[in-house]
Amino acid sequence: MPLIDKVTRFINDYYIDPILHDSGYNIVNTVTWAILLGICIFGVVKLLKKLDIKIDDKFTASVIPFILAGSSLRVIEDTGILTPPASYLFITPNIYFVVFVITVFFLVLSKWLVKAKGSGDYRKNFAGFGIAWLVANLVVLFYLEDLVLPWVPVFVICAASMIVYIIKIVFDRIGFDLLRSKTNITILWVHLMDASSTIAGIDFLGYYEKHVVPAYLIDITGTAFVMYPLKLSIFIPVLYLLDNHFEEDEESQTLKTFLKLVIIVLGLSPACRNTIRMAFGV
Repeated sequence: MPLIDKVTRFINDYYIDPILHDSGYNIVNTVTWAILLGICIFGVVKLLKKLDIKIDDKFTASVIPFILAGSSLRVIEDTGILTPPASYLFITPNIYFVVFVITVFFLVLSKWLVKAKGSGDYRKNFAGFGIAWLVANLVVLFYLEDLVLPWVPVFVICAASMIVYIIKIVFDRIGFDLLRSKTNITILWVHLMDASSTIAGIDFLGYYEKHVVPAYLIDITGTAFVMYPLKLSIFIPVLYLLDNHFEEDEESQTLKTFLKLVIIVLGLSPACRNTIRMAFGV
């Protein structure tokens, strides 16, 4: 087989087909998207600096409605209302770029509105646009589908909240101050929500896991409850490293805050998409 044919087949098998058929991830595209994410992080930090955006906890909070809006947009694609080629834009990883472009547009618009008015907080305008987009998506979903499993979001939120609460009590009693930060609590909470949504889908409702490592662990253990120790074993050390191995200068602290925002996105996006999808029976 000629080299060009081998390369073409490789690209089709590991990159194109998983998007066209929404078949999930493999080890090759998982590593590729991880590397691309790392490159994009530094690019986005530079973009936000150029836009004079201060990356802090308030900015992180204003981004969350856009994460939820992107997740609900993904569920709209799951309903089958969109057809190819338009639907390809709303399948992972493409949807991350679509949501990013829309988010940056509203961020720039929010800054411009404050500048034109001469006063105000662009973050409030920004969050307002995200909330409006989320509400619009939910209206579309309620029009397209019925809410058939309302217990799913209750289980996902309550299970994650209970585990975080227990861990925080334990950490506080032993003098480990990792979860005294609201941002750290949020990170652990959203990733445990992601784990809980996986448990609800796989152990209770018959869905399947698309990510490589979780799928492997679920296969060898026979249960999605393995997601809890997996998440905790990853993100507790990650948070500790972020809080204790960054310099105190402003640039390092900005990068640390943005990395935490990225971690929130990576947990909250699939957690909300899975939860909303199951609640609507899609």
